[in-house]
Amino acid sequence: MRVRVLGQYVPASLAVLAIIEALLCFLALYAAVCIRFQVGVGGLPELVGQFGPLWPRGIAFSAIVVTSLLAFGLYNSRQRTQLSGMLARLLLALLVSACVFAALFYVFPSRHLFRGVAALAVILAVCAVLTSRLIFARVADEDIFKRRVLVYGAGYAAAAITRLRRAADRHAFTLLGFVQPPGEERAVPDERLLSYEGDLCALSERLGVTEVVVAMDDRRRGFPIPELLDCRLAGIDVTELLTFLERETGRVHIDVLNPSWMIFSQGFKRDPFRLFSSRALDLLASVGVLVVALPAMVLTFLAIKIEDGWQAPALYRQARVGLGGQIFKVVKFRSMRQDAELNGAQWAQHSDPRVTRVGAIIRKLRIDELPQVFNVLRGHMSFVGPRPERPEFVAQLAEKIPYYVQRHCVKPGITGWAQLCYPYGSSESDALEKLQYDLYYIKNNSLLFDLAILIQTAEVVLFGKGAR
Repeated sequence: MRVRVLGQYVPASLAVLAIIEALLCFLALYAAVCIRFQVGVGGLPELVGQFGPLWPRGIAFSAIVVTSLLAFGLYNSRQRTQLSGMLARLLLALLVSACVFAALFYVFPSRHLFRGVAALAVILAVCAVLTSRLIFARVADEDIFKRRVLVYGAGYAAAAITRLRRAADRHAFTLLGFVQPPGEERAVPDERLLSYEGDLCALSERLGVTEVVVAMDDRRRGFPIPELLDCRLAGIDVTELLTFLERETGRVHIDVLNPSWMIFSQGFKRDPFRLFSSRALDLLASVGVLVVALPAMVLTFLAIKIEDGWQAPALYRQARVGLGGQIFKVVKFRSMRQDAELNGAQWAQHSDPRVTRVGAIIRKLRIDELPQVFNVLRGHMSFVGPRPERPEFVAQLAEKIPYYVQRHCVKPGITGWAQLCYPYGSSESDALEKLQYDLYYIKNNSLLFDLAILIQTAEVVLFGKGAR
């Protein structure tokens, strides 16, 4: 089972774990206060009278810790880090939380609780979160959170579910089998077919089905309206295939996509409030990044000059396709040799020989992307959105990949949902995969989703995921 949080669908087990850890961190602050001032629960009212209410501090501490855990990928269902890696991420996340917590009370000194309380709260939070994860991994039965899914359809469309290979895409449901509609050509394995005697609701109740996914190749012939209505009235969810795949995989599957689904489905919001909130976030984030990253940008500028000579340019401008197909010049730190494209536009490759020594470092740390904040300030780009591509590549991809031009209905971004979910793209097949994530973002974009993507981008930057 997945629940929708901040514009994205997350496994219910992770959502429950986040709630548990938020509560534990809230209690950790109270426990730290009791230990620091050597009082029991009964003595808390006296401390409240002296320092003010504790619950706002507890909520702030809990929110900071959970946000840090999210930023370090500890609520990512695609995370495959071993125990040692998880522990390292956990400690780093709590260290960042401690710094943010200290800064918060520096800004609001009237709400301070002394450094001893903060240190104890962080130590208790580390122990609580680590214990909760160890217990949750042993005790929590994943099947409790999984939907029991029956697929009505056995043709090409239904086979898209069998093509889900990643464990994260199959994490939230148990596939019970397929029901083959009369006259539909079969494209799923024989052993996955269910015996069907014409009563879909009875079959679903007998198997304990919680969701029926409609995946017929041709709905104009023999669509079982009465049976699906009986299922719906019996409390069984009925979901269209594309909606199911979008929810489970975080992308829009182009291989079974039809225009009517895009036209009639919810999402694709571009109302005035959404445009205003997007622009406000862009301006605030750009100014914040410039303030924080200015020293790194100056050092990068000097490093490029030292390596390639003071006459060599430290920045480069390159044509990219933006909103509505308009061409603009993106600005980056130069990470390749000046003659990198004497033979024309090329995809960046793994261990690309054209990358300079300084370029390899700044690409790994994503520092080369920082000058794009000036594109954001000028309105050519947003902080969050599809990656802008070069006109040469766009012309090629638009001819071969359906719906590719639809990604230009929003501003391109420095970071985005596709960049979080898929490695660096350097081929047409990669472009197809990333387009599916871009369409998901375009459909579900919102201010909260943008904020969630920005927070999770910290993991990409800190751990170099997908860099080339």
